[in-house]
Amino acid sequence: MRTSSTFVGEADPDVGIIVDGFVLIGDGLYRTSYDGNSVQDGNPGNRIGGGWGAFVALEQSQYQGPNDANMTRWNTYGLRSDGTLFRWTLDAKGVWRSKASAPGFAAVKSMVLISQTKTYDTFLANTRGGALYTIHIPTSAPMKPVVKQVRSSTWQGFETMVAQQCGQYGTVLLGIDKDTDTAYLYAVGHANGTTTVIQSRGKVPATLTENIYFRWLVPNGPLNGE
Repeated sequence: MRTSSTFVGEADPDVGIIVDGFVLIGDGLYRTSYDGNSVQDGNPGNRIGGGWGAFVALEQSQYQGPNDANMTRWNTYGLRSDGTLFRWTLDAKGVWRSKASAPGFAAVKSMVLISQTKTYDTFLANTRGGALYTIHIPTSAPMKPVVKQVRSSTWQGFETMVAQQCGQYGTVLLGIDKDTDTAYLYAVGHANGTTTVIQSRGKVPATLTENIYFRWLVPNGPLNGE
């Protein structure tokens, strides 16, 4: 497995919980899951399609408003090695539709979803040169991301970033350096360009040796970092 999306956990009366998400294995994209009574047995799950060998990042955004009985929207994103960012919209049956794309992200080293609303998603991305940016992507078509610099340097060390909601407008951010298998924790305030408050919480007292790390979420808990 090369990379994965966020995995979504949902309650199930028989097994307690079912956890579901997307992974890239070689050239293929798979939707895979496991439940509360088992661990993955090596079966990658349902193959969605091929042609994914050049993709370096994958994410899904399932948004359900606080007063909505059903999911409002379901988008998936993939970053290709040439810097093209793709978005698909999934229908109620999980069929991938409405492919859209935008170029210009070749410098991105890693990216993590930090904000979701009914009308947009926002990613936090670090570059190989060390800068940190937000990528605000309206759900409207055509796909027109809005990029804002958050920091100009020092963020190049992280190959993976994982984020989770913190308070009403904030994010807990974990930056993972795979060269040293170390990680650092940050409290990130409401994303607003270079005025964004980022407080370091220090080095995590653990060695992170696994190749893949991802966010684990419960439905109806959207991110609100922007």
